[in-house]
Amino acid sequence: MFRFDKAVGAATGVPIDLALRVAPAAGRPAGARSLPLLRLAHTWHASPMFIRFLTTGGTIDKIYFDAKSRFEVGETQVHHILQEGLVTFDFDVRSLFHKDSLDMTDDDRRAIRDFITADDATHYVITHGTDTMPETASALAGLDGRSIVLTGALSPARFRTTDAVFNVGMAVAAVQVVPPGVYIAMSGQVFAAGSVRKNRDENRFELIEPPA
Repeated sequence: MFRFDKAVGAATGVPIDLALRVAPAAGRPAGARSLPLLRLAHTWHASPMFIRFLTTGGTIDKIYFDAKSRFEVGETQVHHILQEGLVTFDFDVRSLFHKDSLDMTDDDRRAIRDFITADDATHYVITHGTDTMPETASALAGLDGRSIVLTGALSPARFRTTDAVFNVGMAVAAVQVVPPGVYIAMSGQVFAAGSVRKNRDENRFELIEPPA
């Protein structure tokens, strides 16, 4: 169970901090592994938040293509999701690719990195196919001063039942509070790049277990 704790230390001398803590769960089995504490950036924005959305394709933007129910990547649904969400922050959406993530290449990942390096924004949400999302996240590591959150969907945003809207909302929330770095927001969790994989059998994202 996750709990946000804010400790205000004006009278106690404890620094103001915002942290995502793992609350003790009643009935947790003895020896059960706890997730590490994820400290979030203590950021209060004096100016309006601006988020640059980069879209690359993936299931989140897929549509039915023909009578045989084959899919292809269509136009991005990010604009629609943000409009439906009545967001009040400033944003811009740039479509870089319309690709299934299995078709993403190292050159494509370099192109994303080069775009961010040359850009003046500091907060990015990247929509991406789920199969190679961890690889792209790792390829973007080391971009100083940028908070980057990748997200996508396991079913298309156009479907009535989809995780797309939840995932985009979670990525938007995460990118505003995480320290600079690269993260993945999927399966109701925020993972640091390099610590996550897609479990294809269970159709979910999960932490990579450290070596025993």
